[in-house]
Amino acid sequence: MEAIARAYVDLVLQIGLHDEHYVDAYYGPKEWREQAEQHKPSLTEIASRATLFQAEAKSLVSEMEDELHRMRAEFLVKQLGAVAARAEMLSGKTFSFDEESLALYDVVSPEHADDHYDSVLRQVETILPGSGPLHERFNQFREKYYVPTENLSKVFSAAIDEARTRTKRYIDLAPHENFRIEYVKDQVWGAYNWYKGNSESLIEVNTDFPIAIDRVIDLCCHEGYPGHHVYNALLEQHLAKKLGWMEFTVYPLFSPQSLIAEGTAEYGIELTFSHQDRQKFEREVLYPMAGLSPDLIRHGNALKSAMAGLTFISNDAAKRYLDGKVSREATINWLAKYSLIDHKRAEQRVRFIEANRSYVITYNVGKYLIAKYIEAQAPTLEGRWQAFEQILKTPQTPSGLVAQP
Repeated sequence: MEAIARAYVDLVLQIGLHDEHYVDAYYGPKEWREQAEQHKPSLTEIASRATLFQAEAKSLVSEMEDELHRMRAEFLVKQLGAVAARAEMLSGKTFSFDEESLALYDVVSPEHADDHYDSVLRQVETILPGSGPLHERFNQFREKYYVPTENLSKVFSAAIDEARTRTKRYIDLAPHENFRIEYVKDQVWGAYNWYKGNSESLIEVNTDFPIAIDRVIDLCCHEGYPGHHVYNALLEQHLAKKLGWMEFTVYPLFSPQSLIAEGTAEYGIELTFSHQDRQKFEREVLYPMAGLSPDLIRHGNALKSAMAGLTFISNDAAKRYLDGKVSREATINWLAKYSLIDHKRAEQRVRFIEANRSYVITYNVGKYLIAKYIEAQAPTLEGRWQAFEQILKTPQTPSGLVAQP
């Protein structure tokens, strides 16, 4: 198994030489990266070797004596399959959207017709009555929730400190764990966690567009606590360092591991803040700190609830566009119409789809899988935190979580 794990790390680093976005994090031996850079195999060779080692890992699954080692073998099977698929994609092989998501992320997203999204807009109409186009009414309403630029840093700091405090009630983190926040522009994402190893992260927040106050907790939990920062720190602590499993010193972005990472980061938001806890903290701390009226919360929550039906909208947009069923401009217009966003924001979403393709499913399908799995395991908050932590610090595969939407 150790030879397969080492080969896996090499293959991921080698694809990273062909695709600069592929290796999201690496904190293994420097000489391994140097060796990968010295020998840059072709994508065809990478795909072939990944398929070979995947078959070897698959043959070992039934031989594993305990559950954790079996999970390790299954993790490597799925990850190596995704390595091969990504190398083939970069070589020019064409996959349909569903074929690609299954090969890279081990799942397929559900589809929704336009009438589903029409029903969501009808619900929003009841909350935002009046004259004029619905998207204009929506954006005028949302402007009331934007955090003034001069208050953004202190609002984010307060939210992430609270998320950390709440997370540490249930999960033991390394005493030296830490992060820093930087504010950036001209990115296709809203925020990003760059894990640096040794329980340290850089969290970047994109300020291309104003950030609404009700997105602050989402971003802080997702990128920080108990999301990406905690996930990577626990894998490093429990698997890479304690057990010496070197495959967990590298994180390939386009792989099943990302669905686990994004799904836990999304589910971790509501695990950390119940609806009542969130309302209380936002009302008493974040809204006043941002200089916004706490009276906005009630109406904002009603709108947020009505728009829950848009959960899979990026998946449906991406599938139609990437499968060649609609044009780029038609996709932008469709997203603008049903997401009630302006053309520039819709274009940013399409740029994210173009850059990351079927990765869009990892957030919502990932959350669905994680939620169904954890809530079937435990009815209590404490039990759910225990199940959540177990996912974060063990080798997991999406298909291993069983339930799918």
